[in-house]
Amino acid sequence: MQKFIVIGSGILGASTAYHLAKLGADVTVVDRGVPGQATDAAAGIICPWISQRRNQVWYRLAIAGARYYGPLIKELEKEGERDTGYARVGAIRLHREREKLVALEKLALERKREAPEMGEILLLEPDEVKRRFPPLDEGYYGIYVSGAARVDGRALRESLLRAAVRHGATLVRGEAVLLHDGLAVTGVRVGAEEMYADALVVCAGAWAPQLFTPLGLEFDMTFQKAQIVHLALPDVPTERWPVVIPPGDQYILAFDDRRIVIGATHENNPSGYDTRVTAGGLQEVTQKALTVAPGLAEASFLEARVGFRPFTPGFLPVFGAVPGWSGIFAANGLGASGLTMGPFIGAQLAQWMLGRKTEVRWEDYDLESALAPKN
Repeated sequence: MQKFIVIGSGILGASTAYHLAKLGADVTVVDRGVPGQATDAAAGIICPWISQRRNQVWYRLAIAGARYYGPLIKELEKEGERDTGYARVGAIRLHREREKLVALEKLALERKREAPEMGEILLLEPDEVKRRFPPLDEGYYGIYVSGAARVDGRALRESLLRAAVRHGATLVRGEAVLLHDGLAVTGVRVGAEEMYADALVVCAGAWAPQLFTPLGLEFDMTFQKAQIVHLALPDVPTERWPVVIPPGDQYILAFDDRRIVIGATHENNPSGYDTRVTAGGLQEVTQKALTVAPGLAEASFLEARVGFRPFTPGFLPVFGAVPGWSGIFAANGLGASGLTMGPFIGAQLAQWMLGRKTEVRWEDYDLESALAPKN
């Protein structure tokens, strides 16, 4: 039986560990358990098809990630995982100008040819938009995509880890330090314990760069702080409300138990791993949300979460085998698309690590673009 170590238990590490274990490997997951993990804070929108990002390499990976949710959730539910945090509730892209959405509707219909999982695409008038998400302001038109979904990152990660453990995986809490013999990585040291494996994979998000220091490698990764606010609406059933995507960089998601999630800040120059919820962050998120959905003014404040989104050069994820080394793989840089892409990339990594056939074009996401010898 092949033995693997997965460093990091965010959505990417959890997915990789689950798929490795399910395929019969001996898996150990090592995680520091520090605050600020992107997955732990994130509420995900699974709706890449109406993104206006022009990078086709990014888009191919995003739609593959969205498509993979269908079989993955069925698989987890078959294994007894009912609380995956995932639900196909549809999404509405908002705009004040109807003409802007007519053009987006045309793009969405074109993209549906290769992504039938998008489901129904409708151009909604303002009264219908407000009927589907009552707290919204008057006068918004909308493009509705029925196949879109929302996901609670924390719930999905825990579901994947529970399933991995049922397949024999072991979870270890602590800080991993890479062990190597020449140009071969052999395992990790966690505290006083050394653990060895056939190979390991670094899925440590914003904390990845320091892991490569013992190898004399510099990992070119930056991170962005996100503050996300959770509210509760009294006596309102919200579990089937669609995801709302306003103009700009904000979002509004409705979950079970009357919970509304609004976010997020995009703080590009955080002062280290600063996990504080700030007054400025709360004001920014809340003000933008209330401008779009004034009906949320009566909602109760539940909590605020902070996570660090990792970015690699070109704002593209990178993953695969570490160039020039044996026994080590890595994946990083999912940014704000982590919950869309993470489960799929984890599944593909597991296949590759086991020498099996994969679906992605690895050269498009080559780790070499983010790794270099330290000066």
